[in-house]
Amino acid sequence: MSLIETIAQSHKSMVEGRDIPWLLRQWVERCPDKPFIIWEPFDGASQSFTYANFAARVERVAAALHKNGVVLGDKVMLHLDNSPEFLISWFACAHIGAVAVSTNTRSVARDMTYFADHAQIVAAITQPSFAKLVHDSAPGIKILAVTNNDAGAPADVPADLPHIPFSALLAETSPCPQRAADPFADLGVQFTSGTTSRPKAVLWTHANAIWGAQMNVVHMRLRHEDVCMAFLPMFHTNAQSYSMLSTLWIGGTIVMQPKFSASRFWDVARRNKCTWASIIRFCVSALLAKDPPSDHSFRFWGAGIRIPQVEEIYGIKTLGWWGMTETITQGIVSDMDHAGPATGIGRVSPGFNIDIRDPDGCHIKPGERGLLYIRGVRGVSLFKEYFRNPEANAKSFDEDGWFETGDYARMDENGDLFFGDREKDMLKIGAENVAASEIEAVVMETGWVEECAVVGQKHYMLDEVPVVFLIPKAGAPDDLKHAIIDSCKKNLADFKVVRDVIILDDFPRSTLEKIAKNELRERLPAIESETQAG
Repeated sequence: MSLIETIAQSHKSMVEGRDIPWLLRQWVERCPDKPFIIWEPFDGASQSFTYANFAARVERVAAALHKNGVVLGDKVMLHLDNSPEFLISWFACAHIGAVAVSTNTRSVARDMTYFADHAQIVAAITQPSFAKLVHDSAPGIKILAVTNNDAGAPADVPADLPHIPFSALLAETSPCPQRAADPFADLGVQFTSGTTSRPKAVLWTHANAIWGAQMNVVHMRLRHEDVCMAFLPMFHTNAQSYSMLSTLWIGGTIVMQPKFSASRFWDVARRNKCTWASIIRFCVSALLAKDPPSDHSFRFWGAGIRIPQVEEIYGIKTLGWWGMTETITQGIVSDMDHAGPATGIGRVSPGFNIDIRDPDGCHIKPGERGLLYIRGVRGVSLFKEYFRNPEANAKSFDEDGWFETGDYARMDENGDLFFGDREKDMLKIGAENVAASEIEAVVMETGWVEECAVVGQKHYMLDEVPVVFLIPKAGAPDDLKHAIIDSCKKNLADFKVVRDVIILDDFPRSTLEKIAKNELRERLPAIESETQAG
């Protein structure tokens, strides 16, 4: 057996006999009355769910799904904002061996039809504001369950829409079938933007979740008494793995809000004595604009990069890290006691192999920058596959099992790592990775454009926002700018909509006649304030 095969077998042995139902059951048995979830809605009073009563709800919803024909391996769409119903549904799918397909609630009809078709969903659970969208996007499903609220705000389901109330799932009394723990069973799908015009479906196993939970806890040195504050969307890896799975592994408590709110942040954090949070720079910038609190219980924030300003103002440690949907946990991370320099992302996690290669394919030296590759065990420390996308699977891994991330990293003279940028044509908009080609495809589909190029314009809060440069066709609308933006609004999630349309006679070109996007970016001044953003 080769060394790589031995390592793979070792990783697989770490998760034998363990899956998500097993992990939840551990804490139900050990501390049934401890709060697992504290729900802090913007409308109404907070709610607390102990491990025991949360698990009871999970089992009832799982039984109801099974009674309605959802079986092992079936794909169930969860199109919900942060809410107790999202977590109950996610765990219910895991309980019966179904696969939770968690989708971005900012998606439009075009996205939703693609998600439903590509993932081959057989059922969906959503909230009133999205019910018609989900119904129209997946007309052939067995069951559409709808909550009675939109992330805590009471709401009615659209009239004449066939559905099952989520409350009926919670009221199910039939027994839920039991299954043996299977770490290598499929668990979840998340769609992640790649360089193609359509996001790829990243498939996780239960083993992925168990591995990720353990590694998160090791990286952040979490403990049983920790209280996590969660406001990033649960349909993404950051909140789903870093916050929720980490909390589950240690039997901790997670305080969940519908989304980030700078005005509510400190009240919720102090009242619940939150000790840590996974946060993004957008949120940090909003908090730093307000007066600091007189006291809090935070030990650290996982902020993606180390931010000394947070440490100085709030006395809260900040951890840098790098990860992606495909890695489940962080492949690069700061050390709690040796955080490294400002804006650093840390060093290689012991759980992965990382190679950062220069243009010649050699590992970079201190002071150099290169393309980031990661190697782990498929279905354990790396995602299982891109679901129903053999071409992407074949292209993403080389013959030695290295996964090309598409991200660049830079190493300073001391060996500390910093995020560089993206090798491929990707934009970073707030917490979202967006393929420029996806936006370009929508612009070209209008039929009004000869050629276009989407690039990111630097933005003081969102990292960057999309702008399209284009050459119009004869006969294009007189008000082409607004027509293009309206088409984007119809066919793209709001964060993907171009902020500006710039008309050109011709594009700057590279020596290979490709559009020189770097030159286009240089034409766009950074947006440094709300006033400038308009």
